[in-house]
Formats: sequence, structure tokens, C-alpha cells
Amino acid sequence: MGRQNGVYQDAKGRWRVDKLHRGERLQGRFGSHQEAEAWLIAKCAQIDAYGPVSARSMTLAEAATRYLLEEERAGKPWLSTESYLLEPVVECVGHLQLDQLHDGTLRPFVDKRLAEGRSHKTVNLSLGVVRHMLNRACRKWRVDVGGGRTVPVLLQVPLLTMLPLNDHQRKPQPISWDEQRRLMPLLPAHLARMSLFTLNTGARDNVVVSLRWAWEIQVDLGDIQCSVFEVPKEYVKGRKSEGYVVCNSVAQAIIEQVRKHHEEFVFVWRRERVKNVDKEPAMKYQPTESMNNTAWQTARRKAGLGDLHVHDLRHTVGMRLREAGVKEDTRADILWHVRPGMTAHYSEAQIREIRAALELIKDETGRQNRSLRSLAKEAREGHAAAVSPFGVPSPRKTA
Repeated sequence: MGRQNGVYQDAKGRWRVDKLHRGERLQGRFGSHQEAEAWLIAKCAQIDAYGPVSARSMTLAEAATRYLLEEERAGKPWLSTESYLLEPVVECVGHLQLDQLHDGTLRPFVDKRLAEGRSHKTVNLSLGVVRHMLNRACRKWRVDVGGGRTVPVLLQVPLLTMLPLNDHQRKPQPISWDEQRRLMPLLPAHLARMSLFTLNTGARDNVVVSLRWAWEIQVDLGDIQCSVFEVPKEYVKGRKSEGYVVCNSVAQAIIEQVRKHHEEFVFVWRRERVKNVDKEPAMKYQPTESMNNTAWQTARRKAGLGDLHVHDLRHTVGMRLREAGVKEDTRADILWHVRPGMTAHYSEAQIREIRAALELIKDETGRQNRSLRSLAKEAREGHAAAVSPFGVPSPRKTA
């Protein structure tokens, strides 16, 4: 049978579509003439409404570049994290068009990351950024298709399936006081200060890295002066309200130590050693991009702490507060855990209460009721030291 409007029957009796409409090639195979004709009519109508796919095409790599540039212009504090999460996706499937992305085409990326030993949560974080980017391409980004009309770059966002976390989620690994004594001397000075600050405030590592002097509020509690940092909501998980970091005596001492290092950022670093002091001037202090860097990974390896994460320091604070008998509401205020009735701003009484709680974890004296986790860890460390005295470094006190 001859072709009629692009619909025809081939030599084997199968119905086919082969038509060029507004520069877009439409092809397909169908079981009946009615199915083929209906499909062709729908596709032509779609092109008439939204323009040819070629006019709306954008690869994942191009979309990632546009997305990150928009995030940078908006001054988003999590830009480096999203760039890190997108990089392996682009490397694996960056050549694909946005309308080609779905669970099947993203599977090579997922399989590759799992083969590299990445956790399900890490893979899901990358997929989450891709999903956010696809939503922006569908709801915000538009392309001119002529005639004074614009259409979305992506017509429909696919439903991306996340990996299960129940049996694959990494368990928190709070450190003991002995492990803290082993770790701290192995860290560079700036990273040791940031880690000790985290262990005495419970602040998230992204907050510590981003901490600014403009956020500091000096509160007079009568007998003491206490620094409280009001963290803007865009740096707070969930981004619903501001967060507050209250300093105990150890954290306050660190703050005073670094107060003149940089005019904007609290925690900064510089290369302490130079090859030729006369010819090469010492570097100025500059902001730290991340606590989870090569220096951290080297120190944890030398300390024999396996895959210790920076975030485990925050878990350590939670464990120590509980061992010190700090009530749940106060622990929630310190760790920014959302709870019913939680106030958006702290009163002076709350600041005094939080600071007193944090004073209990500045050293080992606050352990009134050690948890089973602490007891088990101490037992394992004691056994390892007894069996192999050379396998565990000697505890060293921090400066």
C-alpha cells in the first residue's frame, strides 16, 4: 500500500510511520493503521504546540553548566557540594539529551558509583540534584520556537527512583575521647581548630566552614561573655529559619584565637611553611572550602579511624550530651533538631542553659552515664592494645 500522509504498510504487512514535519523526522511501527495515524496526529500536534525537539534540545552537560552558573549568581552556599555531586553524572551520561533521561539511561551512572564503593545515600544525593535540575528545565527554562512563542526546555520530568537506604545506610561512628586525642595532633592547625569547635558546639561542618564574623552576637550573661552566631537560614538544613551556634569556654577560646585572622570568615587557613621566606612571602589567610579534604583523610588513616566522616564529630556531640545527662529538648536546640514548640529565637535563659550543657562535654568529666556504644568501643580499644601494643598509637593530649 502506498504512503498516505506518512502512514504506510510495509512488505510484511506492518504499519509504519515515516514523516518529516516542521524539520522533525517522525518514525514508528504499529499494529494497525488507526494506531499509526493516531500517533502521528498527536506527534504533529505536539510539535505545532511546542516546536521541534531539536529546537528544545539540551544535553545533561549543558544543563548542568547552566544550573551551576545560576546557583553561583544566586550566591547559593551549597554550590561546591552540588558541583561535586553532578560531576560523576555528567562524566557518565552527560551526552544524553534531557528528554532521554530516566531510570534506564541513568542506570550506568548508578552501577558505576556502586562499583566504586559509594553508598546508596551518596548516589541518591546525585540523583536528587539531577531531579532538581530537570524540574528547573521544565518549570523555568524556556526556548524561543518562533512566532513570538516560548516553550519549556523539558516538557515532562521523569520519575527517578532512589536507591533503598534501610540496609545500606552507613551507621554513625562517634569517636571516643582516646580517639579524639589521637586524631587532633595529626590534623593541620586550622582543621584541628575547626574540628574542636565542632566537638564543642555540635555545628554542622558546612556551617563551620561558612561561619562569618558578621553573624556573631556577643551576649553578656553577667559573669561571662558568650559568643552566639546567628546563622542565616540558607545555611541551615531545611532552610526554614535561622540557626544559632552557642560557644562554650573551649569554643570561645578558639574564636578569640582566630579573631584577627580574616576580616570576613571565622575559620581560614594559610600555608605555614614556605621554601624561601626571603623570596616567597607567607600566604594570606583564606577561607576553607571543606573540612573533608585530603588532610582530614590522611589524619584519620594515620590515627587508625577507618572511614571516619567529619559529620561523625556532630554525632559525637549528641552522644556526649546524652551521656552527660543533658535533657532531650536542650540537645535538640544544640543540634538544630526540629521539634514541636521549638522557638525560632533563643532567650538569654536558653543561651545560658545551652552553654551550661556544652560545658559538660568540653572534657571527660561530664560522662555521668556512659552509653553502651562508648563502653563497647572502650572495650575493643583496650583489647586491641593488649593484643597488639604497636597497633594503636599512644594517646597524645591536644594543645
